[in-house]
Amino acid sequence: MKLTIIGFWGGYPKQNGASSGYLIEHNGFKLLIDCGSGVLAKMQNIIQPEELDAVLISHYHPDHIADIGVLQHARLIQGFLGKSFPTLPIYGHSFDQAEFTKLTYKEITKGIAYTPNDVLDVGPFTVTFLKTAHPVPCFAMRIEAGGKSIVYTADSSFKEEFIEFSKDADLLLCECNFYQHQNGKSAGHMNSIDAGKFAESAGVKQLILTHLPHYGELSKLISEASTEYTGIIKLADEFQTISL
Repeated sequence: MKLTIIGFWGGYPKQNGASSGYLIEHNGFKLLIDCGSGVLAKMQNIIQPEELDAVLISHYHPDHIADIGVLQHARLIQGFLGKSFPTLPIYGHSFDQAEFTKLTYKEITKGIAYTPNDVLDVGPFTVTFLKTAHPVPCFAMRIEAGGKSIVYTADSSFKEEFIEFSKDADLLLCECNFYQHQNGKSAGHMNSIDAGKFAESAGVKQLILTHLPHYGELSKLISEASTEYTGIIKLADEFQTISL
């Protein structure tokens, strides 16, 4: 499996950046996890919109879905220009019907509801879900292929169920929207200490902090998390790639 981070800012994209968007590839299959603001423009440095094989959405806050509409239009326009490709499946939960229906657009994209209690097979990937602690329905994902595993927390404050869900994962892509002196629980987010304790308890092989704040010295998030987690810690960065 290969992970490429396209966007990693929480809430909205910083100047010239993008909010949540993560490309995962295996055996030639290209899966986009979340599609926040700025993701489509940034993604075209790596692959073109018509090259995606599937999209998987954690929840419907704008910083995770803002570029769905422009992705749909990009594929529509490329079709007008003579390119041929199948309808793109976009997997999302159906607990917000108004937002879920927007995942389907003409014959360009098709919204497919995942059932969080069931395993979802997408191309070569096996995906399991965990409901997170967030103000709206949101689901963390454990994505497995080729004997490797990536856990993406999406947006959440810490919950004990994360430990078993993430046990021994090769990579934990963990939201970290707050510094250690801040309590993000009411907002449905983790701080650096939460992320470090989580990674240590789950025994993950490496930790990437993402959904980052727009203020402060971001390197402090690593030093704070490292007081709890002894493994490899990195900050999410644009076009950062990790092969497992």
